[in-house]
Amino acid sequence: MLDPGVAIATSALMSFVLLGLLGSLLRSGKAGIAEWFGANLAVVLALPMILLRGTIPDSVSVVVANVLLALGGAAYYAGCARFLGRRPYWPILLAGVTAVGVAVIYWRYAVDSIPMRVFSTTLFSAAFCTALAWMLVRHAPAGRPTYPYRVTAVIALTFGACQLARGTYFLTLDTASTPSMFATAGSVLLLVIAAAIMPILSMSAMLMVHDALLADAHDAANRDFLTGALSRQGFEALARRYVDRVQMQARPLSLLVLDLDHFKRINDTLGHAGGDTVLRAFVQMAQAQLRPTDALGRIGGEEFALLLPETDLDGAMQLAERLRKAAAGQTVTIGAQVCRYSLSGGVAAWLHGESFDRLSARADHALYDAKHQGRNRICAAHVAQAA
Repeated sequence: MLDPGVAIATSALMSFVLLGLLGSLLRSGKAGIAEWFGANLAVVLALPMILLRGTIPDSVSVVVANVLLALGGAAYYAGCARFLGRRPYWPILLAGVTAVGVAVIYWRYAVDSIPMRVFSTTLFSAAFCTALAWMLVRHAPAGRPTYPYRVTAVIALTFGACQLARGTYFLTLDTASTPSMFATAGSVLLLVIAAAIMPILSMSAMLMVHDALLADAHDAANRDFLTGALSRQGFEALARRYVDRVQMQARPLSLLVLDLDHFKRINDTLGHAGGDTVLRAFVQMAQAQLRPTDALGRIGGEEFALLLPETDLDGAMQLAERLRKAAAGQTVTIGAQVCRYSLSGGVAAWLHGESFDRLSARADHALYDAKHQGRNRICAAHVAQAA
């Protein structure tokens, strides 16, 4: 039979190792890592106290150790909440930790009952694991693989069920309340599982951080570093996926190509830093008027493209006109100078069977018409141009 001390010592060692690994991730800036670090630190401090039970006062090995373990669970939950952009609700979490402390003190000093102490702490663990699983499933980041979050939720639910089983098992023991209760086969098995909770959940947390860092890297590779709009590569990849989708669904889709008029004059007058400021101002203005499903990309120096799903030609023309008027009315302050600029644009609505390249060519042709007609205007691509 496995010695309970071996399981606890192994868990403490794993938590210590994960403490170092999580510490290395603190500089990533991801929310929640500090709380996960604190959760493992609490476990690293608590488990040696449990191992020393009988050689140090029960106030430390029983009360302080169990409160630290409960605090570790609360910190882990708070870390997941912050990682997912949720409020951690620390007052509620600390109320639960306090309840564990009160219960342990009562069932040690008012009424000495190991089964009730175990049941009180495992009930808290089961509640923490269940709430954690619910949050991970409900608030997993949109647009990312759900695998890391669902795996962590399943692990949490499994541990929660085992903790509840452990507490219930102790209530069924019809023996004197002595430390020998921890040496039964069922107790040792459930203790091994309980000791693995924080190390395994911490590894799952690192899996979620890894997924987030990969998503950030992918996003950075597809973003224009200056303006925050999609890069040409990112925009075209997204646009081609949308065109493939509408080929099957026959849904409306429009493309708007925009160019800042006489941008070379802006650079010559204000310098490249001033021109960069104008580009950023335009992107901020445009993004404020777009829907979450619309995509804005920078496809050239001062040329941008807008992909508009579920939008026909009339709708795209209306949006393009709003952007043109907003640009004409926008003033950009650069040092002591004020810059005004205008836009020219070409709009094309997707035609059945049309490729993205052909759609883009028609929008570019319409942009050329807008420039040829005097700039600061929007032109629509004609169906005849699709031939």
